[in-house]
Amino acid sequence: MSASPAGAGIPADPPGGARAVAVWGIGVAVYFVAVIFRTSLGVAGLDAADRFHVNASALATFSLLQLLVYAGMQIPVGLMVDRLGTKKVLTLGAVLFTVGQLGFALSPSYGMALAARALLGCGDAMTFISVLRLGTRWFPARRGPLMAQLAGLVGMAGNLVSTLVLAPVLHGVGWTAAFAGSAVAGLVVLVPLVLFLRDHPEGYGPAPVRRASGTTGATAGSGGSGGFVRRQIRESWAEPGTRLGLWVHFTTQFPAMVFLLLWGMPFLVEAQGLSRTTAGGLLTLVVASNMALGLAYGQIVGRRQSARIPLALGTVALTALLWAAVLVYPGDRAPMWLLVALCLVLGTCGPASMIGFDFARPANPAERQGTASGITNMGGFIASMTTLLTVGILLDATGDNYRIAFSTVFVLEAVGVISILRLRPLALAREADRIRVTIPAQEPGPEPAPEPASRACPLPETAGREGP
Repeated sequence: MSASPAGAGIPADPPGGARAVAVWGIGVAVYFVAVIFRTSLGVAGLDAADRFHVNASALATFSLLQLLVYAGMQIPVGLMVDRLGTKKVLTLGAVLFTVGQLGFALSPSYGMALAARALLGCGDAMTFISVLRLGTRWFPARRGPLMAQLAGLVGMAGNLVSTLVLAPVLHGVGWTAAFAGSAVAGLVVLVPLVLFLRDHPEGYGPAPVRRASGTTGATAGSGGSGGFVRRQIRESWAEPGTRLGLWVHFTTQFPAMVFLLLWGMPFLVEAQGLSRTTAGGLLTLVVASNMALGLAYGQIVGRRQSARIPLALGTVALTALLWAAVLVYPGDRAPMWLLVALCLVLGTCGPASMIGFDFARPANPAERQGTASGITNMGGFIASMTTLLTVGILLDATGDNYRIAFSTVFVLEAVGVISILRLRPLALAREADRIRVTIPAQEPGPEPAPEPASRACPLPETAGREGP
């Protein structure tokens, strides 16, 4: 579809091209650094426990607080992106997470370190939704699933840097030098962000934000910014696709997030008796698997929308199966081949979680994309926070019994699967109705002869029904 002229409302299809890749690349670089900072504690968990003299529950509080701030900021950040634009939100985020990482390096006490991680989480929360927004503003809609997966892929590359680079540097130069040195990366990405990033191509600006006084009917709200906020949240949440996206994200993301962010290293070292080097290799394997599969998931979903639910539920089932096999394996330790298989399967969690955005995106117009993405993105982080805290509490209560502690995974997966199955029919029916309305409008012409009901709307396979 050709673009609409400037001022004719938001175009359906941005042009893409080399400039789009360059601008999007700046945003993704900011997200890359944010993920390095976010996951840096995953390779430093045992060092943090020694440095601040804390137990498992207190150690979990580091990641829990960071994710609590992250999840709590998702809707506000989505609203900020919709109202202020991507560049302003990304710039603020980069400043905050850089100050947070530097503060974590210099913190002399547990309390100050907690405050630094909270600040880091606040800045981190502003990055991913902004990058998703850049993708929808600069690339054609058909590229949406692939661009989202590519952004997730770059994020996992940041995780890989934490595992392969930060871990040996930490053990070589010490806590303060390692974390303070890594904070320089935040300043490096801030420069091109301020100088070169643009919210959208010229002539493809967003539609003006509706003010309360300019709205009609029930959407008018109560006036000013408060009316805008309530309307954005209410209308986004009213869409079944947004809620389905949240639960897909909730159910698929957290097993790998918990493993990489905090508990993977202690589990592999303390419960499985591996060296830190071997454990680090397995964490790297999770990231490598994620990166290898991210593009495949994006291509599959981009070409065949009916694959979304099977991919998501298949990932959940396979993750639960491998976790169960590791936890119930006879003896004190699982064999290496089984741990490798677990790590390979955990690598599918990140790409599967991105499918949640592929439900929220078509369910909402362009002016609500930030808010809808924020709601969706809360899902996995709420599940991760719950699991991080529960695992820490159960480890302290059971004398470091990882089998009992990690059983939390199955409970949250069950809750998520039930919610997905409940919302699936309504969300997909609404999506199909929207396609039936828009396709005739895009192709005006003589009305075709009536067809049987089963063929009344001959849609491409990417727009068809989901699954059997």
